[in-house]
Amino acid sequence: MHAVRLYAVVVVGGFRRYATYRSATLAGVFTNTVFGLILSYTYIALWHERPQLGGYDQADALTYVWLGQGVHAVMAVMGGGFENELIERIRTGDIAIDLYRPADLQFWWFAGDVGRAAFQLLGRGVVPIAFGALVFDLSLPTSPWIWAGFLLALFLGVVVSFALRYLVALSAFWLMDGAGVAQIVALTGMFFSGMLLPLNVFPGVLGEIARILPWSALLQMPADVLLGTYTGAGLLGAYGLQVGWAVVLLGAGRVLQSTATRRVVVQGG
Repeated sequence: MHAVRLYAVVVVGGFRRYATYRSATLAGVFTNTVFGLILSYTYIALWHERPQLGGYDQADALTYVWLGQGVHAVMAVMGGGFENELIERIRTGDIAIDLYRPADLQFWWFAGDVGRAAFQLLGRGVVPIAFGALVFDLSLPTSPWIWAGFLLALFLGVVVSFALRYLVALSAFWLMDGAGVAQIVALTGMFFSGMLLPLNVFPGVLGEIARILPWSALLQMPADVLLGTYTGAGLLGAYGLQVGWAVVLLGAGRVLQSTATRRVVVQGG
């Protein structure tokens, strides 16, 4: 119970920390809304020429656009979450302080990232989606069960996102600067998460591979859950893929963390 209370406090702390950046939040909402408008009219032109592209009608495609703008910051697809701070702490040697805390290093940073994601959903996610629903005809569900399923898929996506970025941050134990790795993973994530274009429209083998990579758990799967693409066994399979990647990547982070703290000399001390 003590551990649960500790990590709950860290979650709340992460939420409050990002809530203090009001100007950045407003700027992010404005930017996401503008990009949503640009992408919407691009998608309208594309779906006018190719109706039912990727199995989506135009309303589905527009819903996908605004959902992407709403959860972009939640998933930290382009980075900008805890990983930069953790990389810097590893580089300077301040990570030694973290290792002496009476808390698990991975759980500590995960709890803080959950708080960050919760704020980004409420602070930057709701307004763009609401704006998109006012301006365009979106395929938003009315069933509370679909919304509940979407929130579950969203949370699992946050777990996968954290696990990927945690591995990126831990690379700094060997590289002393994980900025290069972070940029590579961010660019890969932007493409394979479906931020630019739904993975459903990727052709042939590329599409099949893209849909089973971990980045698909960040946007494509939550979006398809909301759009009702998955039902029954298909829905369980989608959750299973998200959970599978979460377990694999968190496990890899645990192994890498153990190796680093036992065998790597901390930079700076």
